Amino acid sequence: MTDERVHIRPEVAVLPAYKQGRQAAPDAFKLSSNENPFPPLPGVVEAVQAQTAFNRYPDATALAVRAVLANRAGLTVDEVHVAPGSVAILHELAKATSGPGDEVVYAWRSFEAYPGVVTVAGATSVQVPNRRDGGHDLDAMADAVTERTRMVIVCTPNNPTGPVVTAAEFDAFMARVPSTVLVVLDEAYAEFITEPTAVRGTPLLERYPNLVVLRTFSKAYGLAGLRVGYAFGPAYVLDAVRACAIPLSVTAQGQAAALASLEREDELLERVAELAASRDRIVAALRGQGWDVPDAEGNFVWLPTGDLTAHAAERFEAAGIIVRAFGKEGIRVSIGEHEAVETLLETAGSLVGDLQAAR
Repeated sequence: MTDERVHIRPEVAVLPAYKQGRQAAPDAFKLSSNENPFPPLPGVVEAVQAQTAFNRYPDATALAVRAVLANRAGLTVDEVHVAPGSVAILHELAKATSGPGDEVVYAWRSFEAYPGVVTVAGATSVQVPNRRDGGHDLDAMADAVTERTRMVIVCTPNNPTGPVVTAAEFDAFMARVPSTVLVVLDEAYAEFITEPTAVRGTPLLERYPNLVVLRTFSKAYGLAGLRVGYAFGPAYVLDAVRACAIPLSVTAQGQAAALASLEREDELLERVAELAASRDRIVAALRGQGWDVPDAEGNFVWLPTGDLTAHAAERFEAAGIIVRAFGKEGIRVSIGEHEAVETLLETAGSLVGDLQAAR
């Protein structure tokens, strides 16, 4: 009997699946997935529990959520799209704009889902190395745009390295990108930014008709398990995205949680400010130990561990800290519970000598 197998696209057959941050043992701190360590806001759990009609489909358009977001941003509901996480919208944007023979430009290293998003759409990735400080090299990214480019992804703050794109940098970049090329500003961690010069995408939508801004409820809002992300952009672009979307993919429970969280945003932002302050203290302490830590504007910090990345990750795990290791480049550590900070810094400090000896 011959071994006949179903044909799989060759580029997909070799594509690694998205790797989730490792789960932690009950006595360890999971700092590998950039999750919000706070429990749901008061009222959010109750809003989710009220959605018990599991035998009924949710609102496929997530209209109530879109209406609130549109009102807050000064947009129409057609200029807002809601999906199960902002990464789902990235997939939809890639499928709507790009196919075989087309190119998608993005910085690297950046969000590790980007290569898969492009490959699944059938397009080709054009990866542009980050600057030495971990930020986007927007001049080089603009240079990489060709007649084959259909989409450019700009991640600010950059995941996993941490720096933001400034408003001035972004304006200079947009001046060089053809208006027929879609620019996606991925702002998954926007709420954590404290740098005053950072670009803010929503106010720029009227100025740049080829811009789409991505946001999410997974990080600052603490709804990672319910999968709700959203996009702001031109209605015709988001109509194309909606045509590519999986129908009925945002649950009624997720929609209810998003609405309840938006109603309690003042309390949410107090939590975000607390996490940002903890992040800044950790960065200062790491630099005091001798670490070359990039500017951090998300809810995570980047440790450039190079060839010792696996060794460093093992040391953190032995101390009860689960981190996210990236090949032989570095480690991303999420800002988690206050109780984790002392152990995190003690372990990081013990690794400085190893790194210096390896140079």
